[in-house]
Amino acid sequence: MFINKNIELIDGTAMAYINDISAVVISDMHLGYEGTMAKSGIFMPQVNLKQIIKNLDAAMEKRKVEFLIIDGDIKNEFAGVGEAEFDELYKFAEFAKDKKMRLVLIKGNHDNFVERYKEQFKFDIHRQEAKIGNYLFFHGEDMPQKLESAKTLIMGHEHPAISIYSDVGKEERLRCFLYGKYKRKNLLVLPAISYFSNGTPVNTIPKGKLLSPIFKHVNIDEMHAIAIGYGSTMDFGKIKELKKLAKNNLHYQKIT
Repeated sequence: MFINKNIELIDGTAMAYINDISAVVISDMHLGYEGTMAKSGIFMPQVNLKQIIKNLDAAMEKRKVEFLIIDGDIKNEFAGVGEAEFDELYKFAEFAKDKKMRLVLIKGNHDNFVERYKEQFKFDIHRQEAKIGNYLFFHGEDMPQKLESAKTLIMGHEHPAISIYSDVGKEERLRCFLYGKYKRKNLLVLPAISYFSNGTPVNTIPKGKLLSPIFKHVNIDEMHAIAIGYGSTMDFGKIKELKKLAKNNLHYQKIT
């Protein structure tokens, strides 16, 4: 679905396509996650990178993609670059090279020590934010700075999702984009593309518990939740309405 003439949210995925700069933008890949969990004795199937590449491959069949912008947290560990992370970074860089995509990384809080592989993996690396065309990309753990000439702000970090409920009170969590305004500029918050991320249910947790400082200055209740799931992307309306539905459902469960 399109949120304006230039930005398409690719159906059923946590990816956005920006037509006027020929770019796909994703966030919070957390490559190497399975390897990190294995160190703790939790063994998981190696599906994260495979799923990301599969979705990117499909997106490129119908779209001209010159840039692949990773809006923070390409890897998972905080301290260094682990063996599993290095292996997946290499595979991902080779995929981008084969597809002739230019990789642009906006560093996130998990991306320590990635610079040492900048030349090897052919990354353009920016600390915290980068302005490309009319868009300011920033990860989200810090406030954006280069606002003057940007028309649209695009961020990650928060891993947004919504909780919805069935008639019998069963909760289902759907990852979602958030779309609204910040200082009269468009603000798009990307869901985590990581296969293993359930997301943070922004319609059921207090605003004060959100990670990104920008939400202290944004009326999140007026933002639209555009959820992904089951191969589709759908606007579920404003967060304030989803909060009401969740509150009514929880009240119903208490009295029954």
